[in-house]
Amino acid sequence: MKTIGLVKEPDFETRVCLLPKEVNRLISNFGIRVIFEFGIGAQINISDKEYFEAGAIATSSERIFTEANFIASVNSVYQGQQIREECEFLGIYNFGYFSERIENYLRPKISVSSLDLLPRTTQAQKMDVLSSMASLNGYKAVVKAADILSQSIPMFTTAAGTLRPLKVIVLGAGVAGLQAIATAKRLGAVVEAFDVRTTAGEAVRSLGAKFIEVPGYSESENAGGYAIQQTEEYLKKQKSLIDQHLKTASIVICTANIPGKQAPVLIDQTAVDHMSPGSVIMDLAAEQGGNCELTENGKTIKYNNIKIVGDSHLVRELPESASKLLSTNYYNFIHHMCTSKKNEDDLLKNCSVIEYGILVHNQLQMKFHTT
Repeated sequence: MKTIGLVKEPDFETRVCLLPKEVNRLISNFGIRVIFEFGIGAQINISDKEYFEAGAIATSSERIFTEANFIASVNSVYQGQQIREECEFLGIYNFGYFSERIENYLRPKISVSSLDLLPRTTQAQKMDVLSSMASLNGYKAVVKAADILSQSIPMFTTAAGTLRPLKVIVLGAGVAGLQAIATAKRLGAVVEAFDVRTTAGEAVRSLGAKFIEVPGYSESENAGGYAIQQTEEYLKKQKSLIDQHLKTASIVICTANIPGKQAPVLIDQTAVDHMSPGSVIMDLAAEQGGNCELTENGKTIKYNNIKIVGDSHLVRELPESASKLLSTNYYNFIHHMCTSKKNEDDLLKNCSVIEYGILVHNQLQMKFHTT
C-alpha cells in the first residue's frame, strides 16, 4: 500500500495541497494510506477532525518523512530530513528559474515531480496548477489595486458632477491577464491590454478590452502557448507604444513571464516617471525579476507617489479558494499517476525532474549545470 504524507508548508505559505474531500477520494478509490501533520489545515479553518473523518492519520512531520513513500506539498518541504527508501516528492518547485533548489534533492533515495512543468494540453488541464493559481492571482491583483487606489474605478454621475471611469492596463494576456481584464471590466474600468502574442488579441477583445498590438512579433510552435524572447527592434517598438498608454493609466497589472527565464522588463524607470501620481502597479512577475524595473519582490514600494506591489503569489491572500483548486489539481495528477505507467506517459515524464537522485529533465539539466 502506498502512503502519501502531508506536512506543513513553510511559514510564508497559506495554502494546502490536499483537502479532506480529495484525501477521502484517494483512500476510497485507490486504497492509499494518507498521513498528515497535526494542524495542517488550521490556516484555512480545516480541523484535524475533518482529515480523520476522511480516513487520514495524524502524526509528526518526522514520522511522515520516514514512513511516506510519496510526499505532496505546494513548496519545497525537504531540508535533508531522514527519509524512507525510494521517496518521491510532488510540488510546484519552479526549478527552471530557481535551479539552485535542485541540489537539495540530488540524493539516491529521492525522486521529484514538479507540477509547473505540465504541458499546456487538453489532457493536462484538470491538473494545471499554474492556470488555477494564475486565474486567482489576476482577480486578486485588480481587487487589491482598487483597495490601494485613492479613487473610485467606475463612472459615477451625481448632482455634484461626473467621475469618469479609470483606465486599467494589463500587460500579458495569459490566464492571469485575462482574469484581470474580466475583473477590471466588472468594476467598470476602461481596460487596455498588451501581449506579444497577436493571437491573444481575440481573447482580449472578447472581454471588452482594447488590444495594444505591436507589429513584428515572432512565435514558436515549440513554446507550448507561452511567449518567447523577441528581437531588439520589436522590443523598441513595444516599449514606445506601452509607454504612451501608461501615461493615462491609474492601475497597471503586470503578468508577462517566460518559463524558466527572467521576466521581460516592460516598464522602466522613465516610464514610471511619466505616470500619473497616485497610480498603482501590481507586478505578478516579481518572483522572476518583475515587469517593472523598480519592482522589489515581496515588497510594496512608493516611488514618486506611485505604489509598486511586487507579489507573484497574491493567491496566498485567498488561501481557502486557492487550496480548493490546488486540491483538485493534485488529486487529478495523483489519479493519473495511479492509472498510468510513468515511463510511457508524456505528462508524467514531462513533470519528472529527478529519479532516485539523478536529473532526468533535459532543459533543467542544461540550466543546472551551466549556472
